[in-house]
Amino acid sequence: MKLVPLVFVLMYSVVGEPVAAQSLPRATPESVGFSSAGLDEATASLQAHINASDIPGVVAAVARHGELVYFEALGLRDRERGAAMPPDALFRLYSMTRPITSTAVMMLWEEGRFRLDDPISQYLPQFANQRVLIDSDTPNLAQTRPRVGDITVRQLLTHTSGLGSRSSAMYRTEQVRLRSITLPQMVDNAARVPLFEDPGTRFRYGISTTILGRLVEVWANQPFETFLADRLFAPLGMTDTVFWATEDRADRLTTVYRLDDGSGELYPYGIEDVPFTERPALIEGGVGLLSTVMDYLRFAQMFLNRGELDDTRILRADTVDLMTRNHVPASALPLGRRGYMAGSGWGLGFNVVLDSRRYTFPVGENEYWWDGSSGTRFSIDPEHGIITVVMAAISPSRGGGFREQFKDLVYAAIKD
Repeated sequence: MKLVPLVFVLMYSVVGEPVAAQSLPRATPESVGFSSAGLDEATASLQAHINASDIPGVVAAVARHGELVYFEALGLRDRERGAAMPPDALFRLYSMTRPITSTAVMMLWEEGRFRLDDPISQYLPQFANQRVLIDSDTPNLAQTRPRVGDITVRQLLTHTSGLGSRSSAMYRTEQVRLRSITLPQMVDNAARVPLFEDPGTRFRYGISTTILGRLVEVWANQPFETFLADRLFAPLGMTDTVFWATEDRADRLTTVYRLDDGSGELYPYGIEDVPFTERPALIEGGVGLLSTVMDYLRFAQMFLNRGELDDTRILRADTVDLMTRNHVPASALPLGRRGYMAGSGWGLGFNVVLDSRRYTFPVGENEYWWDGSSGTRFSIDPEHGIITVVMAAISPSRGGGFREQFKDLVYAAIKD
């Protein structure tokens, strides 16, 4: 495989030992083919980004062959309070919620609750007669046409449903998505406005996964958060993956920061009207979860193990294989015109690497990954047996390229 420059793997550290029940077995870097000195450089890079006010703080981890070889918590959780970044800090996952929701969907698929190519109107009849915008570039609700084809479950999983982004002008004007409304209300809103294009014709990243959360409720006949807690989080030992930070967790919730271009200083930035210390009305499968690096590492390790962790099977191995290959039709590729999106496909919940030459950071063959809009990222690399998870709290999420440079240095530290 060709290693193109990328970042976000990590090094071995005893700083901030994670909760024992959540951890993976430990190993020294050299025992699994890493250079300790090389991983030290990855830590130095993260610290340099903190010193430069690119990010306020960070927690990062890397595992190889199922063993934790690097774990580091650096910088501050809250700059105004001078609160150090704890190893079990809670971060807003935003888009990294989507692979978790997709996993819940596929657990129910294995149980025969639906077929991937079922029309979603079979379960959510409000989508039966949804129309399509005539011009998606300048949306006008008075200018629509009949839809060609039905939205399927597979299209929700691959963002080819015709539904749009929660931040789109049309959705904002029509108040389709608000954390102050319930999930059924949001689904009704999404069905009330027209699609941006016919299902299956274009990749458009957006609210599709939140609709899947409602489908989980319909198929499982229980609240979405209950299904996740009982069927996924508890079996995997993901003790800190939640939709809001209760009082006992609030002092671990990171503050999101934004860079002031004028002063070059970071300032607290409130993204949501309903804070993550309160239970939102909207339990949102697209962007709603909080989690820790160690929780997400366990989730990712289950996938690298092809559906199993600590003798607990969550998915069949063939289901993992199905989820982690491209399902976007050739007619809707490339997903984007520039950067890594031009070399990516989309599986059933994950970005999947199709052409590593399009990436500016190292990726393995058949790697799958994704990130979040406030500075989180994970990657699962079956070729090298490596998982990387890195979380900061910065919006926009670039943070001076800390994630890319981190993965560059981690992969540069591979000796074997």
